[in-house]
Amino acid sequence: MGLFFADPLFERFAVRALSPALYGGADFGECFVAASKIAPGDTDSWFCAWTATADRLVQIAESCATAGHAVSAREAWLRASNYYRTAWLPLFAAPVDPRLVEAFDRESEAFARAAALMTPAVEAVEIPYEGTSLPGYFHRADDSGQPRPLLIATNGYDATVHEAHFAHAVAAVRRGYHCLTFDGPGQGRPLIHQGLVFRPDWEAVVGPVVDHALSRPEVDPQRIALIGWSFGGYLAPRAASGEHRLAACIADPGQWDLLEALRTNLPLPPAVRERLPEIDPAELEGFEAQIRSNPSLQWTVRRALWVHGLDSIADYFRIAGDYSLRGRAERIRCPTLVAWAEGDPIARFAEQLHAALRCPRTLVRFTAAEGAGGHCEETARSLFHQRAYDWLDAVFASPGAAHPCR
Repeated sequence: MGLFFADPLFERFAVRALSPALYGGADFGECFVAASKIAPGDTDSWFCAWTATADRLVQIAESCATAGHAVSAREAWLRASNYYRTAWLPLFAAPVDPRLVEAFDRESEAFARAAALMTPAVEAVEIPYEGTSLPGYFHRADDSGQPRPLLIATNGYDATVHEAHFAHAVAAVRRGYHCLTFDGPGQGRPLIHQGLVFRPDWEAVVGPVVDHALSRPEVDPQRIALIGWSFGGYLAPRAASGEHRLAACIADPGQWDLLEALRTNLPLPPAVRERLPEIDPAELEGFEAQIRSNPSLQWTVRRALWVHGLDSIADYFRIAGDYSLRGRAERIRCPTLVAWAEGDPIARFAEQLHAALRCPRTLVRFTAAEGAGGHCEETARSLFHQRAYDWLDAVFASPGAAHPCR
């Protein structure tokens, strides 16, 4: 039995809902009460419990705002945004469930209402990108207008720009950094409403984000860092391998090669594992039966197919090799921090990435004994922030920090 559920998938989602409590994204009692109303393995009751909790908080926020209690309204809207996102997580797949779209839109609205009441104000931005735009939020460290270092945050497979507020921005702003969060192709609104799917050359995504950052007078152009969490542990270093205006990069956790990770982590027949990605789809029938009988594995695969715009697991294996840092890690010039967490299978190749780097490099380990051994250190995020941002402080304070990538 876990903290909330015996079901590993629901437990994973519920812990994730609770983890931003330190930064105003959840309350313990609210999470436990919502979880108590959920039937084991029942996605419908999951969705209803979390949306009901979020709806109740929206009513509180609106009442507080009307009465002029801005702080109370902001806090309630922030938690509501997190709970709406939690509600749609089990539905994350194509064809898209209308409930997911509805909950995502409520998540977005609740966060926008909270952002308008933050001090300094958090600014919604639209970043030009290939004939359309990517949504983001610019979090200011202060209103002085003086140039300050900037942290750009990129997400992974299923996080959104709103969750990135808790994962990155609050801790960054407290340390005097501006923070620019955004959703790229395959993430958040670009996936759900714009139909944009992932691409391996993430430097083509981060380039326009850096362009936007450099257009802002309050950003120090010599001190722009990029952080990526979850699958962003591939996306961020991949972007840094081609976008040399970055002054630092953080991969949380460090990743190496998606195909190699799938070959290692999935319960594939040995003969299939050996010949990936060149396989006949018929050879995957036994594995697909395993997927159908395992809710966690089924959710993981369905999520991957949607964000990559694919129809089958065989297609996923065929494109996975495009998401590799082989031959790219050596091109990263800026100081890079690679995170490794003891119990996170996604971090299995972090040491391989670290060894391949030719730039100033740091490997930081997180352990279960510290309470930080899980995926993206989500149960000890403050410890991650302490180590990562202390490292970044030192990088930007060191001699020659100006344009270290040039």
